[in-house]
Amino acid sequence: MTGVYAADCPERTVLDHVTSRWGVLVLCALRDGPKRFYLLRDKIGGISEKMLSQALRTFVRDGLVAREVAPTVPPQVTYSLTPLGEELAGTLVLLVEWVTRRMGDIEAARERHDAVTDA
Repeated sequence: MTGVYAADCPERTVLDHVTSRWGVLVLCALRDGPKRFYLLRDKIGGISEKMLSQALRTFVRDGLVAREVAPTVPPQVTYSLTPLGEELAGTLVLLVEWVTRRMGDIEAARERHDAVTDA
């Protein structure tokens, strides 16, 4: 096996970063332009500051997000997608849109499944 199907492949690590609980939302939230930390936190309901910081650090390291520090007091930090991150976020937005568009069908399938399983 090769690629993401191999247990020790580097691609799987990146896939884990991107598809983590918050990864998709962080990348999609940056798609409409650079944001400061608190704006990202407020846009992504339920994310803790710790988890947002962790996701941003990971994406900066992976080359998907750029971190720019303005020389002000206190320093102003802005996050934006790199060209690599833009490419990825474009794909992820399609996933989010699909889930949103098909949520009614998914809920109906769950109800059918639960009705049979609980019977």
